[in-house]
Amino acid sequence: MQADFLAILSYEHLDNGMFLTSFARSLAKKKKRGIILHGDSEYTERIIQTGVMREDAVLRAIKDLNRRLVALLADQGVPAVSLIGYQKSLVSYDNHEVKIDIDQFMKLPGETMILLSGLAETAVQRKPLPVPLNLLSQSIHDTLGCPITLFSIKEDADIIVQDLPLRFIPAKEKAISELHVPKDFRNFDKEVTVTSPSLF
Repeated sequence: MQADFLAILSYEHLDNGMFLTSFARSLAKKKKRGIILHGDSEYTERIIQTGVMREDAVLRAIKDLNRRLVALLADQGVPAVSLIGYQKSLVSYDNHEVKIDIDQFMKLPGETMILLSGLAETAVQRKPLPVPLNLLSQSIHDTLGCPITLFSIKEDADIIVQDLPLRFIPAKEKAISELHVPKDFRNFDKEVTVTSPSLF
């Protein structure tokens, strides 16, 4: 599979129904195929309030979100393959290094979107481990060469006409990063495109 883009759904966006619906509608209009990467959201905190330990709550939240996102995309007519990073050792994470099994990625069907959760296999722990999305994004970018798209965290980014999309390196543009870039990516040293879901 060749990926035309890598779109990151950050913690700040995954609990926002309007954002996700707008994103899915934009995706339905795209002729290109890509990878959609996500981690957990504020849903994790709600699971913790039921008495679940944080470590387990994060895993549960990511898995639940993956299923819900596939359903949301299907509702908008977007075919998507759901992948959990640790399955079949697709993504492994050891000593802060992320490795992608490129052979498995290349065998994936090219006509569908790939919805990838940020859970990786580790050599030490038996449980899968959540990988920081910035590290996983960089590894996917380096392995597959697909450009990275982030979504503005500015609340009115999809309502008021902004100067989006923007292309820049977050680590070199601190002021713009503070305004638009999700926290995990503010020191990111690769070029990204920051946009809104409706402009995607």
